[in-house]
Amino acid sequence: MNEPDRFTISDLARDFDVTLRTIRFYEEQGLIEPQRDGRQRIFTRRDRARLKLILRGKRIGLSLQEIREIIDLYDLARDEASQSQKLLDLLQVRRLQLEEQRRDIDAVLSEIDTLAAHCRRVVAGNAA
Repeated sequence: MNEPDRFTISDLARDFDVTLRTIRFYEEQGLIEPQRDGRQRIFTRRDRARLKLILRGKRIGLSLQEIREIIDLYDLARDEASQSQKLLDLLQVRRLQLEEQRRDIDAVLSEIDTLAAHCRRVVAGNAA
């Protein structure tokens, strides 16, 4: 079955499990640019692909500015290699941030375990 060429805002919201407000926000930010038919927004496959990229970028923690840079690279240069290199650079930075957060979380969990063990000893000592 062929994918349609045009989508309503409701189609995209349903397909990507986001709110209409979310899509309107990305439109206000200039990340997607639907056509208008009166008051109705008409989205193209290009808009749908951009929305998919935006949501994927947000899910991995990229900022809207970083997502915009990736989209702009493609629009300006039509150069997938430049776009991919920029994304690789951003992904590496994000990976390092997440690895640092993981170390911080592991340290906090260890501290919680130590404190919980101490509390269990105190409770056990009072029960005896």
